[in-house]
Amino acid sequence: MKKIICFLPFMFVLIVLAACTNNSSTENEQPAETEEGTKETGTTSNGESKELTIAIGSDMLGFDIHNHNNTSTESIHQNMFDYLFKRDENNELQPWLAESYEILDDMTIEVKLKQGVKFHNGDEFKAEDVKFTLERVATDETLKENPNYKQIKEVKIIDDYTVQIITHAPEPSIIHRLSRLGSGMLPKKYIEENGWDYFLENPIGTGPYKYVEWVRDDRIVMEPFEDYFQGKVGEWDKVTFRIIPEDSTRVSELLTGGVDIATNIPPADWERVESNEGTSLKQEVSNRTLFIVLRATESYPTADVRVRQAIDYAIDDGTLTEFALQGAGIPTLSMVGPGNFGHEASLYDTYNYDLEKAKQLLEEAGYSDGFEMTLHAPKGRYLQDAEVAELIVGMLAQVGITVNLEFMEWSNFVELRNANENKDAYLLGLGNSMYDGAYSVDWYRSTRMEGHTDYKNEEIDQLLADSQVNMDPATREIQIQEIQKIVAEDVPHINLYLEKINTGVSDRINFTPTSDEMLYVPTITRN
Repeated sequence: MKKIICFLPFMFVLIVLAACTNNSSTENEQPAETEEGTKETGTTSNGESKELTIAIGSDMLGFDIHNHNNTSTESIHQNMFDYLFKRDENNELQPWLAESYEILDDMTIEVKLKQGVKFHNGDEFKAEDVKFTLERVATDETLKENPNYKQIKEVKIIDDYTVQIITHAPEPSIIHRLSRLGSGMLPKKYIEENGWDYFLENPIGTGPYKYVEWVRDDRIVMEPFEDYFQGKVGEWDKVTFRIIPEDSTRVSELLTGGVDIATNIPPADWERVESNEGTSLKQEVSNRTLFIVLRATESYPTADVRVRQAIDYAIDDGTLTEFALQGAGIPTLSMVGPGNFGHEASLYDTYNYDLEKAKQLLEEAGYSDGFEMTLHAPKGRYLQDAEVAELIVGMLAQVGITVNLEFMEWSNFVELRNANENKDAYLLGLGNSMYDGAYSVDWYRSTRMEGHTDYKNEEIDQLLADSQVNMDPATREIQIQEIQKIVAEDVPHINLYLEKINTGVSDRINFTPTSDEMLYVPTITRN
């Protein structure tokens, strides 16, 4: 790894906004007393609020749990929709809606369901809901989660509380797949009686919290589900996710008590949050990698591997993590981070940076005078994403590449990607709630990238085909690691860094961020 030989200074501009809260009540209001306090006003008997407010930087994408790959959306959904399996505090998979399971053969897993589980409308959760859920995401190729579930051939109902999940071929990651967003259980009867559009406007799941309202780009409100199969697992009478894209506003709301938790605190505000009376900064290494997706479509300069390599060598990941992120990032050449099955340690905490090598590669590719390209980037979705994108523009300019930077609001950015209208490159962050490298490396599958980046590598395709049916963990891990090594040389993506989580928390709240970035309300308590 070559040391940093250049420094690109920039300034963080702090905008301190004063926020005032105005709590009013009507004199004639007489809230009913409860043992804990006045439920209607959301306070306990000693005056502590029983309402939890979380500030997030971007709105969720909607309530179709099968049609997005968005971690921040899943972090909200997880409170409403349950999975058959769930990770415990030690990150180990355990049965959740499943009571037990048995692997009958390499292509069949039999799952016994918990009895007495209810959806938010009172209907009982049964085997028909599992079949409806998993077969939808496994067969509808238009859904964003389909690539992660198309391995499922069918779900056979044995009785009301027993299913057999059958895959097309041996599937080593099946339990992992049944513990994440694309496997959130849907209510078959409710959707068939009311229609899909009605469900999207009035969603129900089996989770500990149920839907109250969604005001786009403003807030998502939930309340406890009193008939949750584990009882009332949270202590909040109301939970509000407030959408506040501006970093300075999120921080000000935290400091003045407007919110209890604020995500993505920028480095310039860490000291303010930590030194402020009543708030603190909580940090954790995320399972999210930031990277630049490059077009390999013919006629694009980035179709040439030498150009992709040159871009990689021109970007100083050390400067990005040390200065733009103030240490809140770890350079990496792979999307499979520590703690994930198949992690390749040699590609972690390292990066390529060599301006002369970058210029040489561009000259060999016929771009000695450089070229012009477009970089799409969200603003406010990831930690310091705007500053990172601007630094990258300056770095590429040093080797003659002129970058037209297009900042986009998050929903428009997602629409651009979904429509395959992305140009030369875009900046993206990808988490991995499966904790299995198979999820990350599948992003290099040629059929998945057709029409989007058009990247194709036959050796990777073969390794993907072999690894996805390999039931031997030792050799499958080697196959996933080999894919990462090829990617590091062929650079369909420019892997930049593993992001760190920086969350501001009120001292009245007990909350510790987790590497999957979930905001699972039942684990958030009052101090």
